[in-house]
Amino acid sequence: MTDHLIGDRVRRGETVFGAWCILPGAMNAGAMAAAAPGLDYVVIDLQHGGATEHDLPGMTAAIRAAGVTPLARVRHAHQADLGRALDLGCHGVIVPNVDSAEQAAAVAGACRYPPDGYRSAGGILAVGARPLCLVMAESTAAIAELPAILAVPGVDGIYVGPRDLSLALGCTLDPRDPVLRPALEQVWAACAAAGKPVGVHATDGATAKLYRDAGCRIITVAADAVAMRRTTQADLAAARA
Repeated sequence: MTDHLIGDRVRRGETVFGAWCILPGAMNAGAMAAAAPGLDYVVIDLQHGGATEHDLPGMTAAIRAAGVTPLARVRHAHQADLGRALDLGCHGVIVPNVDSAEQAAAVAGACRYPPDGYRSAGGILAVGARPLCLVMAESTAAIAELPAILAVPGVDGIYVGPRDLSLALGCTLDPRDPVLRPALEQVWAACAAAGKPVGVHATDGATAKLYRDAGCRIITVAADAVAMRRTTQADLAAARA
């Protein structure tokens, strides 16, 4: 795979699968990227994970060495956070707390060099002039603004944060929940109408398949800390049985 083309692959309509790094460190990132043949991307979680921008050069290099694309979920929808992630080796960003078209336009502008945006050039690890730009839908305000957000040039798609969205809606995290499901369907319909992909966070294969069958095209199937805990619990239980 040619990893720096993942944005073009997504824009062409391909479905891509990835993993999530909550734990910091190049060894962890490289192991996650190499854990399953066929992974397309690994997201470094700068918002809730242990990594900081200091870790990005080593982690992104380790992910690329496995033939996988490094992405980052940044901390804030802020020009500085976006620029640093892209300058330090990430090939795209997932941006939380975007609730309006105005915020989405600021995010898209921060990901693009002039004349399309206002990103500053000069990052020695920066790759490509058009990184993947996904904004998160994780609030009722974002759901209400979806058509306007998706109409913003430079916004490549929506990435759903089911946990925060379920908290905002006061329901369970189960994608079949009678409150959460209609909200997810609203996201899927809005993205289909706009011709842009839906990304989604899942931490197990069964849930990921449910989302894939619903039309999601950027699908996170595993997270390092969750997979470690689940596997260790299962192996310990089997050993004690």
